[in-house]
Amino acid sequence: MTQHRHLLQPLRLRDQTLRNRIVFGAHTNNMSDMGMPGPRMEGYLVERALGGAAMIVTEPVPVHRTGVLTRGNLLHESDDIIPHFQKITARVKEAGAVICQQLYHVGAHGDSDLSFAPHWSPSGGPSYHDSDGSHRMTESEIEEVLQAHVAAAVRAKMSGFQGVEVWAAYHSLLDQFWTPWSNQRSDKWGGTLENRTRFSRTLIENIRRACGEEFIIGLAISYSTAYSVTLSAENMCEIIALHDATGHVDYVTCGYGSYLEFEGIIPPFTHGEKLTTPLTSQLKAIVKHAAITSEAGVRTPENAETIVASGEADLVSIVRGQIADPHLARKTTEGRVEDIRGCISCNQMCWGRRSRDYWISCLINPSVGREFEWGGDRFTASVSPKSVLVVGAGPAGLEAARVAAERGHTVEIIEASGQIGGQFRLAGMQPRRAQILDLMDWYERQFIKLGVTLRLNCYLEEAEIAAHDASVVILATGSLPDEAGFQRWMPQLDRLPGIDLGGVWSPEEVLRREARLGDAVVVYDEGSNWRGVGTAWALAEQGIQVTIVTPEAFVGKEIARTAADGPARRRLAQLGVRMLTEHCIAEWHGNGVTLRNLLTGAQETMPASGLVMATTNRSFDPFPEGFAGKSTHRIGDCAAPRLAAYAFHEGRKLALTL
Repeated sequence: MTQHRHLLQPLRLRDQTLRNRIVFGAHTNNMSDMGMPGPRMEGYLVERALGGAAMIVTEPVPVHRTGVLTRGNLLHESDDIIPHFQKITARVKEAGAVICQQLYHVGAHGDSDLSFAPHWSPSGGPSYHDSDGSHRMTESEIEEVLQAHVAAAVRAKMSGFQGVEVWAAYHSLLDQFWTPWSNQRSDKWGGTLENRTRFSRTLIENIRRACGEEFIIGLAISYSTAYSVTLSAENMCEIIALHDATGHVDYVTCGYGSYLEFEGIIPPFTHGEKLTTPLTSQLKAIVKHAAITSEAGVRTPENAETIVASGEADLVSIVRGQIADPHLARKTTEGRVEDIRGCISCNQMCWGRRSRDYWISCLINPSVGREFEWGGDRFTASVSPKSVLVVGAGPAGLEAARVAAERGHTVEIIEASGQIGGQFRLAGMQPRRAQILDLMDWYERQFIKLGVTLRLNCYLEEAEIAAHDASVVILATGSLPDEAGFQRWMPQLDRLPGIDLGGVWSPEEVLRREARLGDAVVVYDEGSNWRGVGTAWALAEQGIQVTIVTPEAFVGKEIARTAADGPARRRLAQLGVRMLTEHCIAEWHGNGVTLRNLLTGAQETMPASGLVMATTNRSFDPFPEGFAGKSTHRIGDCAAPRLAAYAFHEGRKLALTL
């Protein structure tokens, strides 16, 4: 309690008392089933309530047919969602959390593929979500959307929510009304600040009148400095002061970024932390009624305590941190912050899945979205404890060993190298990715706590594993770089011409500092992900001249889903990295490469002192036949080389079945 005493203080909002200052803020989890909240969404939200969050603000529900943005959105303008949500809100409140629902309309930035409706906006500007334009709302249409917000709030109250959060963040409809660049109206809805805020003030006043004085009303805003046309911190303070003066707004949540600065909305590890405190501290100084919530880059209880203790905000919204560990708040309350599984800000399975319109999950917590099937982070003891041997301490082996031990099995995990983590640990050695190394430290702490035997620098022969007293053997031996240099888009060549000349390396050898590269390196990035991009970045940071070559149309194509590709390319450009797209490696000469243009077939040769081939790995399975008398399982890259998320997933899934 002493270490985080400000964060753990209760706070009153209307008739509700929040048990601490930790909010699980609104975000699109995309878990609805045909527009209805079902078991997947219920399990996801209830797990965070059981985990100690003070207030949960659920996925935004579109208030109108012109505001549907994702496939998994909740059904708009329909009372059919009410009985389904009543079940969820009852369970969340029973677990001790306050629950509110965010209401939204995205304005000009809609998605026609999903809404099949025109985007409505104040002045008919273009969408920054797709390539469409929008429809300038008439006065009657403005009134229609105002009424739709009120109807959605009433529906939320009937569903058991204790409040709503009105969405004005990221240059959404309300923000579009506020911003002179996107509101060029000359009627009572545009021009002066009084007129530009009329829509939001009317909306909130109508919700208060319809839902009563005990009903919580929040307002979500955002802060971005990327473009001069968006509202400045001073502008936002003036706008919030107007809304605060009404006494209707109980809290203001401040996020980061906008549809013009999309990467800031869910900031990846390329960004800093505590991104909104420059604005929240100013808001704190001017509001007289509303509590202020800081969101974006608040990853740990230490971040959160600093923000609340310094008076920069009253509440903190920790979203990805409570996706990664749903019991973050409870562990903080119990003084067990060292047991919190820290978010690594990768965005791979949360925003990465949402950006492809799947329900969200988490790279390091594969139970996300499967709580109703797997029981979240609350493990049940096995009815028949076994002796388990895990071979390989990469992501799959680590998670299998940990969860098996959580369930009462006796676990020994062996690793041929001197450290746990495998290739994932090497990824943590790339620029700005040290949060991965923190995760490795967490696993080692959990192994000590759970009594897992960890043996490093240990390679067991087949006969030794066969003689081991374990009844279950889990092979998590990972994968190795392809020594032939095979390229997917040069399938006629089973081996890179010239590879036998030497000077060709894998990203793993580079990050282990085994490669002798010289001062001008070509990185061939076939996967178009962090294995190639992060390695090129690491080399460029060392002052090496780097050319990154990819068969894709742009560098970092596969990390575009995480919103980190733009920051990565900017940093590469700042470091002087040459980026060559839609090319393959035709031949390595020992002191240079011949490149082939995939569009024209033309070839060019350029000098290089080293070549790094980030191509698809090959599984490493030294024991293909299994072991007589033992239950043998293969997980992770040992089964098939893939991204780390699937290794963590298979490790946990298998351990839950033992």
